Amino acid sequence: MSTAQYLKNRLPFLLVNVLCMVLLSVFLLLSGNSADSVFLILSVWVLILAAGLILSCIYRKREMDRLLAMTEQLSDRYLIAEVMKKPGRAEDQVYFRILKMAEKSMLEQVNAVRREQKEYREYIEQWIHEVKTPITAIRLQCENQRSDFSRELLAELEKVSQYTEQALYYARSEHAEKDYSIREIRLSDVVHQAIADNKYLLMQNHVAVEAEQIEDTVYSDEKWIRFILNQLIANAVKYRTEHPCIQIFSERRGDTVHLCVRDNGMGIPPEDLPRIFEKGFTGQNGRKRQNSTGLGLYLCRRLCGRLGIGICARSDESGGQGTEIVLSFRVDHFMRQVSD
Repeated sequence: MSTAQYLKNRLPFLLVNVLCMVLLSVFLLLSGNSADSVFLILSVWVLILAAGLILSCIYRKREMDRLLAMTEQLSDRYLIAEVMKKPGRAEDQVYFRILKMAEKSMLEQVNAVRREQKEYREYIEQWIHEVKTPITAIRLQCENQRSDFSRELLAELEKVSQYTEQALYYARSEHAEKDYSIREIRLSDVVHQAIADNKYLLMQNHVAVEAEQIEDTVYSDEKWIRFILNQLIANAVKYRTEHPCIQIFSERRGDTVHLCVRDNGMGIPPEDLPRIFEKGFTGQNGRKRQNSTGLGLYLCRRLCGRLGIGICARSDESGGQGTEIVLSFRVDHFMRQVSD
């Protein structure tokens, strides 16, 4: 609140005081009082009025600044009426009551939206669990009747399974901490499980996989890491070129273990690279393929953030070296002693 704005708001009050001064001066002069007496009275009036306005402005400004600072510190700012004092001024009490009513309405709407989100998330989770049953049944039938057609169908089933898992993890990513199971895991085990999850997709697209030099142990959630690797492998297959190959390896640098997934695909344009982890971003390659959702890498980054894992991408589109996604696991001294 600025002083100029405060005085502007008090302009009617000041005009009334000026009018009263003029009328009082006329009355005193007509009553036979000297001009010096009238001037003295008006001077005292002006001093008292100015002092009152200054003190009132300082007090109101201090109160408004405190209220603004308090509001900025709140994460849910519609709850400001809960932490502010009930004002003493009559007009401020009206605004305070309006804030209370707005807060109540907002809380009702927030709770309604949260209920709807929870019900929708529960429905999605239930639907995904139900749809897994026919997927598993079709997979078993195809594996029992091996043919070229069944192999192609199994590859498509792996895609369907990945999309259902993506929907499930997207629904759970908001409250991923409720599904954590942090323990010591061998990266080689998780990598080989992820390769097995995509074996028919890899064979159908003639993608070679090299998974060597993976001897490190980290502390994380095996299921979530496996999901992240599935997304990275699916992306590498989707944006493959001739003689596709995926290399997966790990290396330790100080207190950090890096798990690298490198492909020799078409690479990522430099202007798209900073945005590949944004929700819904498909980039130039995604628009060419016409089947990109822009959710895979977004979910990977979101889950990595929940697990405390770093994720970054490197790509050389011009050099034909494809893309490399690096997952960084922090290993403190205690965990290093345990893992060693």
